[in-house]
Amino acid sequence: MTKNNSLLTGIYSGLTNTYSYLAQINPTGVTLESINKARTDSKTSLNVNQSFASYLQSNFTSIDADGDGVIGSNELTDYTNTLSTQGLTRTELTQLAASGASGLSADTINNILEHFDEMDTNGDGRVTSAEIAAFGHNAAMQEKIDEYNHQRATNMSTFYGSESSSSVDSYSMLSYRYKNYNK
Repeated sequence: MTKNNSLLTGIYSGLTNTYSYLAQINPTGVTLESINKARTDSKTSLNVNQSFASYLQSNFTSIDADGDGVIGSNELTDYTNTLSTQGLTRTELTQLAASGASGLSADTINNILEHFDEMDTNGDGRVTSAEIAAFGHNAAMQEKIDEYNHQRATNMSTFYGSESSSSVDSYSMLSYRYKNYNK
């Protein structure tokens, strides 16, 4: 995974950890049947992350690149690398974040989902960590611009001093320019 995809690393790690757990309890390989069994068996269901296991189950054919009915570790690595490069769809993000193990707060997930279309700058229906980070940066920058513009407009009297001041030391910000005329 590339450095700029660190925001969604928790999701990719969750998929990898869930796969690793499933691979440990299924020495013959992670199959669709073994995922289903792990999700429903009372001995293993408490130890498996249900959201990530559900995602593996729902996307089994996409992950099983060679079509042999078994997800290998190299196939999962290739799949998560592809996700980190191409990003996540709204549905994938919702499903994977539902586990709470994504490393993202509920507020962050809700913010991403709320602004998904704005973040998806290339219009491919997916958001990458880079797009999310860029949106956050642009939003923070716009907030500062708005704050500055608000201060500039509302605090104008600060620049001109007080009307009740009769002191010579009290002058407007522009008084220096016209100081010869103020005498």
